[in-house]
Amino acid sequence: MRIGMLTGGGDCPGLNAVIRAVVRRGAGEHGYDFVGYRHGWRGLIDGETMPLSLETTHGLLARGGTILGTSRTNPYKVDGGVERVKATMLRDEVEALIAIGGEDTLGVAHKLSLEGVSVVGVPTTIDNDLSATDCACGFHTAVQTATDAIDRLHTTAESHDRVMVVEVMGRHAGWIAAYAGIAGGADIVLVPEEPFDLADVCERLARRHRRGVGYSILVVAEGATPKAGTMVLQDGDVDAFGHVRLGGIGNALAPAIEERTGFETRVTMLGHVLRGGTPTAYDRVIATRFGLAAIDAVHTGAFATMVALRGTDVVTVPIEDGVAELNTVDERFYADARAFFA
Repeated sequence: MRIGMLTGGGDCPGLNAVIRAVVRRGAGEHGYDFVGYRHGWRGLIDGETMPLSLETTHGLLARGGTILGTSRTNPYKVDGGVERVKATMLRDEVEALIAIGGEDTLGVAHKLSLEGVSVVGVPTTIDNDLSATDCACGFHTAVQTATDAIDRLHTTAESHDRVMVVEVMGRHAGWIAAYAGIAGGADIVLVPEEPFDLADVCERLARRHRRGVGYSILVVAEGATPKAGTMVLQDGDVDAFGHVRLGGIGNALAPAIEERTGFETRVTMLGHVLRGGTPTAYDRVIATRFGLAAIDAVHTGAFATMVALRGTDVVTVPIEDGVAELNTVDERFYADARAFFA
């Protein structure tokens, strides 16, 4: 059997470890051949490939990014895109496809499965917003990176008696902000799931300062918005999946807080730093287990599924379940973070 593999959407730590595990078991145990498609769905549309073998995937476990490259190309938004995807697979004699990515990548995989393409999905996204899996590969590394940054900001904030606003990724789901906020001892955490009241934020910061603590750390997800309107700086552009490009809520919050409270306020936007670098041990293990489970699903013909973490078990579930709705921060988890608000 010849199997195609691609990584789509935003990159995250652990993608290469998934690729390595798929090839290690697929080629080493089953004798399958592999072809890698460059730059996500764009590579399938344009027929851009690279060889994947035990030799070309050696040493990938700790390597960040993806050797296949990625893009946010949506074949359903490209003229003839779906037909070209099928034609490329026919040309390359690819009988099954493993799609590695987040909501958008697996959403395309689900649509293609309805059209008869044999596909298995692997959930990888730092936002952790895919349902049907307890955790997506890449999330814990992003949280650790954000937590390390918050730890460092504590000392400079204390030294200068400043409010530090730390913006992290999270369009619709505030998991990174919530986890890193708790782990890093943030004084306020703002997430997309719960619009915030700027007056309440400023009062909490002022109350903390009145207690004699002259500095504060505020963690905000990029998709967080105030109750009255939005403060996110958007250029209006959208990607191929219809998502507005976010980033800038921190830059809007900082001067607003300083104006209302009089406290010197600075902003740190972690942005794509959260996507880069080597995966943590946890993500290396999850990525490896996901990759092994994905090739096992192909081997048994369990198509139209994605691998998922349930407790400590890696299982397969319908891709449709993974992309049916977003996994967002629930009220109980956010309440745990709120218990430590200023």
